[in-house]
Amino acid sequence: MTGIELHQLDLTQYHKNGEQVAREVFDNEHQRILAKDSWIIDGLGPLSSFKQRLDAADTLVYIDLSYPLSYWFVTKRCVKGLFVKPAGWPQGSSVLKGTMQSYRTLKLCPKFWNDDFLNQLETDYLATKQLYVIRTLSQLKHFVTDSLSTR
Repeated sequence: MTGIELHQLDLTQYHKNGEQVAREVFDNEHQRILAKDSWIIDGLGPLSSFKQRLDAADTLVYIDLSYPLSYWFVTKRCVKGLFVKPAGWPQGSSVLKGTMQSYRTLKLCPKFWNDDFLNQLETDYLATKQLYVIRTLSQLKHFVTDSLSTR
């Protein structure tokens, strides 16, 4: 919608059969994406690549929705995925296995995505990057609407 190319990390990190690509292959593709003039990346990927993206980006969007809502979105994606492959989902990958992995990841998220993380973002990047923190669906909808209206 923005005209900026979107890169789904799951499509970079996994083969069409759902198996993980070699780390070197991922790293090379990741560096190729970061070398572009503009990009939007969705996904986490290896933590070292996450830090590289934070450093390379000019805009950071931290979507910090409540965990019950996040669990609901994962569940909803799973149910819908039984009928239609979710957007950005690696071809041939099991939606059920991916959902179970998402649940495991969500369980660990409070250890990483918390107020300490936000404070670190603000300390390390606020002076040099645009930082948007989105905590509700209403804020997310406004962010998308506002971002599109300025294009």
